[in-house]
This record gives sequence, C-alpha cells and structure tokens, in this order.
Amino acid sequence: MTNSKATPATESFDADVAIVGGGPVGTLLAILLGKRGKRVTLVERWSQSYGRPRAVTYDHEIARILATLGIDSENDPAISFHDELYYWKDAKGENLQIVDWQSTSASGWRVRYWFNQPDLEERLTGIASELSAVTQVRGWQGVALAQDAEGVTLTLKRNPEEVGVDGPTQTLRAKFVIGADGANSFVRESLAIENEDKGYFFDWLILDMIPNGPYQVQPAQWQLCDPKRPTTIVPGGPGRRRWEYMVLPGESVEEMQKPERAWELLKPWGLTPENAVLERSAVYRFQARWAKQWTKGRCAIAGDAAHLMPPFAGEGMCAGVRDAVALGWRLNAILEGKQGLEILESYTTERLEHAKHYIDFSQELGKIICIHDEKEAAERDTRMKAELAERNNKPVPTDICRLGEGAWCKDAAHAGELSVQGFVEAHGKHDRFDQAVSQGWMLIALDTDPADALTPLQHMQLAHLDGVTVKVGRPGTSCDAVDINGTYAKWLRDIEARYVLLRPDFYVAATASTPEQMRQRFEEVMSRLHLTLVDEAANEDRNARQAALA
Repeated sequence: MTNSKATPATESFDADVAIVGGGPVGTLLAILLGKRGKRVTLVERWSQSYGRPRAVTYDHEIARILATLGIDSENDPAISFHDELYYWKDAKGENLQIVDWQSTSASGWRVRYWFNQPDLEERLTGIASELSAVTQVRGWQGVALAQDAEGVTLTLKRNPEEVGVDGPTQTLRAKFVIGADGANSFVRESLAIENEDKGYFFDWLILDMIPNGPYQVQPAQWQLCDPKRPTTIVPGGPGRRRWEYMVLPGESVEEMQKPERAWELLKPWGLTPENAVLERSAVYRFQARWAKQWTKGRCAIAGDAAHLMPPFAGEGMCAGVRDAVALGWRLNAILEGKQGLEILESYTTERLEHAKHYIDFSQELGKIICIHDEKEAAERDTRMKAELAERNNKPVPTDICRLGEGAWCKDAAHAGELSVQGFVEAHGKHDRFDQAVSQGWMLIALDTDPADALTPLQHMQLAHLDGVTVKVGRPGTSCDAVDINGTYAKWLRDIEARYVLLRPDFYVAATASTPEQMRQRFEEVMSRLHLTLVDEAANEDRNARQAALA
C-alpha cells in the first residue's frame, strides 16, 4: 500500500483485486483468484475473526464448491448431515409440510449439510494464508473509493473501534475492487447503489447451544409453526444445536436477549445451565432486499452487500458463496486477457435473478411460520394439511434454480442450471466427476468424441478459455471418463441430448443432440463471453468454411 495516489498512466498496481470483507464470501473469492496467481489484497476491518456462530447450513452446490478446495462435506469431522426429512409441524405436532432434505442431489452431494461458521472461516483463512499471491490486511477498513478507466483507488484506515482513535490512512491501488463487506457495505454505499427493499421485518432470537454431552432430538431439523411462539429447531454443526424463536409483538428485544430468558425458553427442550453452554444469544431482524445493480465500472459487490434474505430456506450464505464463484471465473478471465470487461455485466443479470428467487422463496416460507394470530394459524393448518394429504404425504423436492439471463443458451434443456454430476473413473481416480476429471470450461459428449462437434475456430475459442473436451462412455468402452453408475447416460437420455457445454461454476452453458446443434449453440455462448481472440482466428475459420463449400 502507498500513502499517495500515483498517476494511473505511470503507476504500478498494489493488487489485481482488492476485496473488502474477510468473511467466507470475500475469503473464498480471494482463494479462487490467488490459486491462479492473481495478486489479491483481502481487507478485513477486524483483527481477530468473529468466533460466534452465524450461518449453520449449506446446500449441495456449496458442498460441490468446497470440494474443489479439498473440503469433503461427507467425511469432514467439522461438518454433519442428517438422513431425514425437514418437517413443518403445527402446535399439536402434526405435519403441515415435508421438504426433502434427505436425498442426494443431482449435482452429486447431499441436499443439506450443517456446520459452524467460525470453523469454516478458519479453514478458508488458512487456505488463503498458504497462497503467496494473497495478502490479508486485518484491522483496517475502507473509508473512500475512487475509480477511473484503469483501476480503483481504495483509501483505508485503522479500525477506530479497535485502536480507540482515528489512525493514519493508506491508499491501495487495484485493478478491481470487490465489496463483500456485509449488509452495511461501505463499497455499495460508495458506489451509490440503491437497494430494492421488500419491507420484510421480523425479529427473531437466535440461541446457539453446545450440549455438554450427546443430545438427540427427533426430528433433528424442523419448524414448529405454533402461533404462541413460532420456533426453528435445527443442528448447528457437530456437537451444536440451534433454536430460533420469533419475538412476538410487544416483547422487548433487550429482555429477550438476556441469558435468563434463553434458559426459560430452552427448559422444555431439556437444556439447562448445568448440561449445556449458551454460546450465543442475539436478536436478528430478518430482512428481504437486494441491490439493484451489482457492478459499477471496475467495482462489484457480493454476499450480504448485494442481498439479504430470511433464513427459512437456509440459502443466505449459499447465495454469497455462489457470488464468489461467479465473480472468480470472470475476474480470472479478464485479468488473463481472455475476456473483456463486459463479461461482468452478466454477473449482475445471472446472479441477481438467482438470488431473488431464493429471497422470494424464503419470504413465502416466512409467511407460513411467522403467524402469531390463532385464527389465521388455524386456517393455515387446515389448508396445508389438505395440500399435504393430496400429495399422499410426499416430501417436496428441493429445486435447482435457473440463473438469470447471461452467458448461457436459454433455448437448451438444463442450460442455466447446475449440472448433474456422477461418479466416474478418469485419470486413475474413482470419484465424482469434478474431482476425477477437472473444473472449468469443458465440452462433454456421451459415447462420441466431442471434438468432432466443433469448428476450428470453436476449438480455438475453447482452448482460449483453457477448456477441454471430455468423452464420457459406458464401462468397457474407450473414453476419457467412465460413467460408472450410468448417471450421465440417464441425464442426457432424459433431456434428449448428447453434448453438454459446462462452465467453470458447474452451470450448464448449452446442451445439444447433434454436432450441428452444438456448433450453433456453442457459437451463441461464445458471443456472450466477450472473448479477446484476434481477428486472424475468425478469418481462418471463415476461410476453412469457404474451402469446404467449394
């Protein structure tokens, strides 16, 4: 960092990317960039990490992302899962709704996992610390931001809440600045980005508990839709439990947060100061809002800086992790000269609509549980029980949400959705596809050579993106990856496709049934990526086509 701003034309940058906010979203982004050699400065306002629980659950997509860092959600002692469904019950204990949190998802991981956020943050910080390209600056906060055509100047100062006085300021010059700095984001405010606020406000008391010994509750994960006190009962990761209680109208937030009130509420559940530790007691206001734009010039926002949602779907942190991955592959491509700045536009269009889906979904769930009127609750119970009976008590499957419009072909089956993943044999490994093969741009084909479906220019474009082709085949056939359980054969058969174009974030860019269709859809996707290939490549492809026609 420097103490004065250099002239953009003559300066050298302190970092390729400066990330404000050292939580899981900002740290993950720093890792994704640092692993590819980008110089990252990660700025966190607190010198010491916050050691109390916050997020406690993530879904299959996040498990898939963490697996690329070597974090195995199935076998890690710091992560747990429960082979049971997710129940919503009335005051009598009768089922109102059943959600499938038991199955293995199409993307190859369980639908739901439980963890302690400080443990995960420590793991991510440790991974970032091992990357020489990542510099972590702790105890500093952003106070000013100015950008031009070449980069961004970020002014920092020591956090006065830690040092007790206004300390000196320093400036940091980066090619890009990302704000992953929470709901009260300095970066978002500096960029004058407005929020779309859904006006959804409910106060809930969060109690994080550590039982002194084994503690079992059945079901392990459920919602008590009792109008006298709507309550959430879920795991908090290995050895931990969480209770969430709605603060009723007229109740004092200050009184609710007192330890004696916590123990009073927990008494029916068998927890006392003698057999458990109250790790945290805090009232949070559940909100639903999103930023109207997520990028501005060479700056972007992610995580809670970009969106807030009620916790009823367990997707708040998940959405932020997706933001980090979506920004990661785009920034890496821009900094490597593979794509233009325009690719950042699709970060907003894709991720905003995806996050809005989960915000709306979380709100709808909140409308079910946050009912404290006896009559309204009785009407809800009658309606939901009838709907459940019509489904023969079958659980509702968890959905895979589609991205908003962006770098994918919207007319292709499963495009814009998270890809299916199965176990394969490849490169001497027997593992999930991501771990056995790789991650990145790739064209997959079933029982045929995917290379035959591309023109010379398209081969060049795929190579320009560091992409590869992968032939998936049945056991006993010659291929790059053996489809051990027939997962890919079933998937492609169901959508009547033979080819799949995958992106670095595991989302499907296009599917096709014939080489001709693949070439057409590949071209459409490439047109959305703002590639920086030289004109000679296009001329070579045109000449080849003309020669073939002649």
